[in-house]
This record gives sequence, C-alpha cells and structure tokens, in this order.
Amino acid sequence: MSDHLVLTTAETAAERREFIEFQWQVYQDDPFWVPPLLSERVHFLDPHGHPFHQHAKVRYFVARRNGRPVGTIAGIVNYAHNQHWNDKVGFFGLFEVLDDPEAAQALLEAAEQFVAGEGLTAIRGPFSFSTNEECGLLVDGWNGPPVALMTYNPRYYPALIEAAGYTKAMDLVAYLVNLSQYRPDGTGLNPKLLRTTQKVKERLDITIRPGDLKNFDAEAVRFRQVYNAAWARNWGFVPLTETELAEQMRSLKPLLDPGTVFFAEERNGRPVGVTLPIPDLNQPLRRAYPRPGVPEWFTMAKLLYWWKIRKTVTTIRGFAGGVIEEYRGRGVEGLLVLETMLAAIRHGYRWLELSWILETNLPMRQTAEYLYGQVYRTYRIYEKALTPREQ
Repeated sequence: MSDHLVLTTAETAAERREFIEFQWQVYQDDPFWVPPLLSERVHFLDPHGHPFHQHAKVRYFVARRNGRPVGTIAGIVNYAHNQHWNDKVGFFGLFEVLDDPEAAQALLEAAEQFVAGEGLTAIRGPFSFSTNEECGLLVDGWNGPPVALMTYNPRYYPALIEAAGYTKAMDLVAYLVNLSQYRPDGTGLNPKLLRTTQKVKERLDITIRPGDLKNFDAEAVRFRQVYNAAWARNWGFVPLTETELAEQMRSLKPLLDPGTVFFAEERNGRPVGVTLPIPDLNQPLRRAYPRPGVPEWFTMAKLLYWWKIRKTVTTIRGFAGGVIEEYRGRGVEGLLVLETMLAAIRHGYRWLELSWILETNLPMRQTAEYLYGQVYRTYRIYEKALTPREQ
C-alpha cells in the first residue's frame, strides 16, 4: 500500500470510542453483520468497567492511513488463564481490519510485541476477551447472521491471520437443530436418544428441574459452581470470578426465557449439571441496527418492538452449561439437552443452535447428532509461538 501506515494506542475514552465505531466501516455493506449496542461495548472495553480487567491487562491498537482508522486489535494478558493452566500464553482479540494485508500484519505484530513484553511465549486468538465471552474466527459458514454472543467476520480474515504465521490451535463448532421436526411430547425424536436417556434416569438418582428465576441470585451461584467445576479441564477455560458472574448474570437476566433453564441435582439438592440457553437477541437487534450518531434510546425502542411486540426471535442458543466431572459421560448431558430442546419447542422456537462445542468434545457432539443436528458453522482459534521479551 502506498499510504504510510501508523499504529497508535487507544487509551482515552474518546479513543476507545473511535476503536469501537470502526466496526461500522468494516461491515457497512455486509447484510449478515449484527452491530453491538454502543453502550455495552464502551463498558466492555473500559478498564474500570468490565470485571475481566481486574485479572488482566489489555492494550488497544489502531492502524491508520492518512489519519483514518483502517484496523483495530487488542493485545491481552489474562493472568487468570495463565494461573489456572500454569501457562505463558497471551491473546489477541477485537481484531477488525479492512482488506489490507499490511495493516493486518502490523496490528498482529503489535499485539504479539505487547504480550511478548510480558514474558509470554505464545499468542492465541481471537478472544474478546476469553472463553467466557466471544471467541473464535468464523472460517466456515457465512450462511446468515450470527446467533447471540457468537462471532462474525469477513471471509478474508482467515487468510490475513494465516499469512502472519498463525496456525490452528482448536476449532469450535456450532450445530443447528431444526425443532419443527419434533412435537412437544417428543414425537419424532431419535429412538436411540430416548432409550439412552430413559436408562440414565433409571440408573442415576438425580432430578432434572427447571431453573427458579424468581430466586435468580441463588440460582446464579449454583450455576457458577457447576460451570467452573464442569469446565475446569476443558481446553482454554478460565474460571468465572464472582464479579464476572455478577456481570454476566446482570446482562443475561433480561434475555432468559423462564422454563428453558434446567439443573440436574442429586437427591440432597447438590447441583451436578446445568444448561443455560439464551434466545437469539441478534434477530431483533439486527433489525434495530444500532449505529453511531443514533440515540440509544431510539435503538432500544426499536429493539423492544421487534423483540416483544413483533416476536421475531425464532432461534434459541444452547449458550452455557455443563456437567461436573464425576457425572460426565454418564448421560446427564443428554438429559439436560433433551429437556432444553423440548422446552424450546413448547415455547415456540423453531431452531436450536448448540454452540460452541470444542471439536474434541465427542460426547457433546454425539448428543447434538442424536438430535439430528448438523454442523453449520466452524470457528477457529489460532496460535503462534513467540520469543518472550521481558520489559
């Protein structure tokens, strides 16, 4: 490229706002992109706002040509991840760039130098900011708008990242289940799944119960207990802190559909599994289309119209959950997913997305396939070795 490329950091609130708003330039002609709420992104990137920053160091970089932004990236040092895994890995995220190989290379190098300066020996991404938030680069499945809290990117991103020396670390897959083929009583379900879940009920002394959203705070604590225990050894996992749980539950509470959340419990009430699906807010959000310069109250009014009045949400996503290790592989996962699916059918959803699932998580993938789910999108985590550079 002939124009001189300059990299700057985004440190002030105004600079971070420019960093956020650059996305609208990348996706201005993309019919599938779902823009975020600006206030949510401002809070997310604020080092004094989102609780992720309490155990991490994040630096934001902007690439410019002739003073105008052409790309952004965040370099991320997640101390909680490295403590949990006894690791020395840094991360990159919030990567957005025009189809500009020079800018992409410079942005990735800036993130690499930042994390190498912390003495780290590898960099992974994209993560915004960890597995507890959005992660992965869409590498297959540009077949529609993303479902809530899943990533989306232009088709040219994988080539830009791979040209910078990154290779695959792990793929995450999303399954889509067509719920219209089933009835609320389970008619149409895979007979093998029904036989398996019935045997599990007979063999294990556990109960599947709906979440009690009237006692939301207590249920949130139970969710965190199961979630952190169930995912502790899953690739890339970072435990949720109490403040992160509170933040996540605060943002999710208005979205949850009562009657679709389920806990698996022992007779004494000890939770051993949970499933936490979320309706696809991206469907009405895409119609409301937040954008810079438009008052957010107006956007929120449109969002509520398409969500509550026009009822445009037809998809529910199997967002979070898990089963603690001692019960894993014993069929509890299937029981929870089955209950969630039947509840989703009763609530009028036509599609269930099970995402994301590690490509190596064969039991969960088998459960999705028992439901006649099909892999329809693949997301990739990339990695690159670094030479540590102590500051």
